[in-house]
Amino acid sequence: MTNWLTITAGDLGRGIGAGDIDPVELCQTYLDAIETHEFRDRIYARLTVDRALTEAAAARDRAKAGRRLSLLDGVPISWKDLFDSAGVATESGSALLRGRTPDHDAVVLANATAAGLVCLGKTHMTELAFSGLGLNPVTASPPCVNDHAAVSGGSSSGAATSVAFGLAAAGIGSDTGGSVRAPAAWNDLVGLKTTLGRVSVGGVVPLCPRFDTIGPLCRSVEDAALLLAALEGGTAPDLANASLQDTRFLVLETCAFDDIDPKVDAAFNSAVDRLKAAGARITRAEISHVTDAMDQSASVFAPEAYGVWGDTIEANPDAMHDQVRERFRGGKAISAPAYVKAWRVIDQARAEYAAATAGYDAVLLPTCAILPPNKERLETDGDYFVKSNLMTLRNTRIGNLLNLAALTLPTGVSSVGITLQTNPMSEHRLLRLGAAAERALA
Repeated sequence: MTNWLTITAGDLGRGIGAGDIDPVELCQTYLDAIETHEFRDRIYARLTVDRALTEAAAARDRAKAGRRLSLLDGVPISWKDLFDSAGVATESGSALLRGRTPDHDAVVLANATAAGLVCLGKTHMTELAFSGLGLNPVTASPPCVNDHAAVSGGSSSGAATSVAFGLAAAGIGSDTGGSVRAPAAWNDLVGLKTTLGRVSVGGVVPLCPRFDTIGPLCRSVEDAALLLAALEGGTAPDLANASLQDTRFLVLETCAFDDIDPKVDAAFNSAVDRLKAAGARITRAEISHVTDAMDQSASVFAPEAYGVWGDTIEANPDAMHDQVRERFRGGKAISAPAYVKAWRVIDQARAEYAAATAGYDAVLLPTCAILPPNKERLETDGDYFVKSNLMTLRNTRIGNLLNLAALTLPTGVSSVGITLQTNPMSEHRLLRLGAAAERALA
């Protein structure tokens, strides 16, 4: 049963369907692994044991009766602590929301439950999801699977580490500026950033409503496809016979390689070479409109975040980690005209980017330009925190500003991911490309 903790969600589902895996035994195996794990309290904010076992028992009955709800019926997964779960605290990693207990499940949790997925519990995250590092001195900071002295990436830090340490078959997170992709990359997982508006954010604690998206962190592209279908109550794309032959990829050189860690650069280029060997045609070029959008980042993210949370923060500012609090407060200085002007630039950049990339199947870039920073230094060196946070989210933020679908894959080098970006609402095509790329990178 040990390998149940390391195989993909899809393979677990096939095992349940074949009668080789009992969903209750599978759920209990995960619960036992969580309870005895050295980082249990740094990864999970709270477990939903009764719910998990009840859902697993129902999945077992359906499997025996031949009435499974989906391929993932009976598979246990974790949920970031910003998805409402009925009767269970949902605090978004913040003391400001301590004890907040919703009456209903978030829409995506309800959809996943309707597909038979088993809810193991809620995972730790950055305060109110406003940092890409995964450092949270107020609640807990999950460690990176490849370096326990380093942070794991955020804000979906616990979602990523629950999977990477074998404590969930997959995790569900959110991505406003890179919060699915950064922790997925640093923990050698697949992470899918969906297009804004594709997956419901009903019952999800907000950060920046014009950027907030939902996505899975998992062990394979197939898992990402299956989980996307579960989250939106839809059908997974057919990944069979996906190929890179004669595909056209553009390596985005605009700003994505500035000050990049040499190890990241080497791993990314090695990954690109493998994609090329699998039949992809590679072009490298700059797109100036990306820089135009990136130059507006400070004028849109922080003002929107502070607009949502400013009153709550100022009512009890000492409850927050100072670095995250001051990042929110940075939004106060942006005027309404500057915010509107920034959005006009971003909207124009989105149109120009779409035109510039129309001849390519996907755009490639390193998921994060740096490797996971040291936790202790982040806690004691404010300048290092600010610089590391900006560099962590620099590349991922491109996909949010341009409202793209994006998929990060492991390169085979620890804590280095490669991202494929495609047009809005093209997740099924992106996942087919990702399945082919996954095989080439294996």
